[in-house]
Amino acid sequence: MRKTVDEINRKITEGSAVVVTAEEMKNIVEELGTKEAAKEVDVVTTGTFGAMCSSGVFFNFGHSDPPIKMQKVWLNDVEAYTGVAAVDAYLGVTQISDKIGMEYGGAHVIEDFVRGKEVELKATAYGTDCYPRKELVTEITLEDVNQAEMVNPRNAYQRYKAATNSSDRILKTYMGTLLPNFGNVTFAGTGEISPLNNDPEYRTIGIGTKIFLCGAEGYVIGEGTQHSPPFGTLMVKGNLKEMDAEYMRACVFPGYGVSLYIGIGIPIPILDEEMARFTAVRDRDIETEILDYGIPRRGRPVVRKVNYEELKSGSVEINGEEVRVSPLSSYLVARKIMFNLKERIEKGEFLLTEPVSRIPVKSEFKPMRQKEIVVVKNLMSGAIKIPLRTSIVDASKLIIEKGVNHLPVVDEQDRLKGIVTSWDIAKAVAKGGAESVDDIMTTRVITVYPEDPIEFAAEKLEKYRISALPVVDSKKKVLGLLTSEDISKLIARRG
Repeated sequence: MRKTVDEINRKITEGSAVVVTAEEMKNIVEELGTKEAAKEVDVVTTGTFGAMCSSGVFFNFGHSDPPIKMQKVWLNDVEAYTGVAAVDAYLGVTQISDKIGMEYGGAHVIEDFVRGKEVELKATAYGTDCYPRKELVTEITLEDVNQAEMVNPRNAYQRYKAATNSSDRILKTYMGTLLPNFGNVTFAGTGEISPLNNDPEYRTIGIGTKIFLCGAEGYVIGEGTQHSPPFGTLMVKGNLKEMDAEYMRACVFPGYGVSLYIGIGIPIPILDEEMARFTAVRDRDIETEILDYGIPRRGRPVVRKVNYEELKSGSVEINGEEVRVSPLSSYLVARKIMFNLKERIEKGEFLLTEPVSRIPVKSEFKPMRQKEIVVVKNLMSGAIKIPLRTSIVDASKLIIEKGVNHLPVVDEQDRLKGIVTSWDIAKAVAKGGAESVDDIMTTRVITVYPEDPIEFAAEKLEKYRISALPVVDSKKKVLGLLTSEDISKLIARRG
């Protein structure tokens, strides 16, 4: 049994198509099986609503009198890219305000436009014979611009890697605020109702597929940047003038910056039994990994593998402890999108399109090519570690015998508890009263990981005005020591 998109569209036009949401389809397949479900159902609607940083809008503002060739342009003090044409510009959602900073950005400007607000347009130029004007300040609304085309290079991630934090400080990231010592886990994506999870081989989602984009009709125009199945992405477009603010929302991730929540819904035509099987996917079938953002580099270690059913439960187990989990995507709005799209199709207001070209199911995602990468483990030396109750006298003897200036202090499990320096020892001897190193050690120790870039370590040395950094693993076990002298030797070699 096989249906075509044309046959399904005919049924939509006649009002006889059976349209269900991705949520409903799971139960239908469970009850009827994939073969009967494929006969019964014609279209499955999907939805996702989450922060999609790789988004923005192309504007054509129209020509002023006298005309201007915009070299720089700002919308509500948020700079847009002008290297496309005289009065065209691309405003990215993550661009932040020159005046306000990361509390307001491109995402807010775009939402302001959709809500009908006036936006200040400022432009500067170098002036030419055909474009003599050099400055322009005016106020515009979305109705005033000729075109406002949302073109998003990377949306609708098929699934996303979750995040946690093993370090001893709060981290503010694009995955939200991560609490120290595995204090929480965050994740993105809507799992079993998300578009690409319901067509994992991109049989019906491809170039030319019509989609629901922030309340308007939009289209898939290719695979998105960083498309790497099963972490697939889409490049999409739509008319901003037709969009609804209910399905977009500017947001600020504290300490990281601005993004825009984008609502996307894609209808999946049930062409055959295989498509029925794909759309029966459950959260327990969708696996991902929890990464440790406490390791500040590209190759973050995997803490554990999980599925979306575990993530949506509200807690996961890490190192024998229950850790709370919070979503960054809105399941509530994603469900609204699914049902809105279902209603439009049932009313005959939204027909399906067949892709004109397939999206690749395999692709290679490579890191940036760099000429030389020096990490901490390449330069660190062995550390002379001492137990907590080491006497001042014994510590001073070690410093003299070994010719070192820093002694990491560890517990019975070799975990870092503090650090003492030759200066600490000298002060303790001069003042008297202290007997062991735990009386004089610095307990708030600045550390690095062995895989950290050496530039990152150098920044820490300068920022905290210290001369050495204990090198530790994710469990705070001391692996070595990196000193300012080690970095100086590297600089000398490079010179």
